[in-house]
Amino acid sequence: MAQEWFELIKFTHNQDFVIERIRLKDQDIIVEGEFELPPLSRLSNEDQIFIIAFLKTHGNIRDMEKLFGISYPSVKNRLNKISKQLEFVDVNPPTEKNEILDQLYKDEITVEQALEKLGGKK
Repeated sequence: MAQEWFELIKFTHNQDFVIERIRLKDQDIIVEGEFELPPLSRLSNEDQIFIIAFLKTHGNIRDMEKLFGISYPSVKNRLNKISKQLEFVDVNPPTEKNEILDQLYKDEITVEQALEKLGGKK
């Protein structure tokens, strides 16, 4: 499957594109619409290979130096360049409930105030 993505990116010459049709292989289901590629898929072939190697080496920069024949600063610069292309996704965005519990933890509010804010009884 990865090879197909590389071919698709080569075919498009790294230009932006949209997926408009998805078919589930083992089922008779087709979904049409406008779907963006996941962020990692939008990286160039070279950057995807670099990230895959980084994961395979468990983030060991010395191994990356040997694998690509480049220096430590070059590995770091390449990772920084790639990371700037990717948007950070907060998997734990703050919620009102979490903020209230955080205030309680910091002794900024009392238990009674926290319960009241959370919709509990006084």
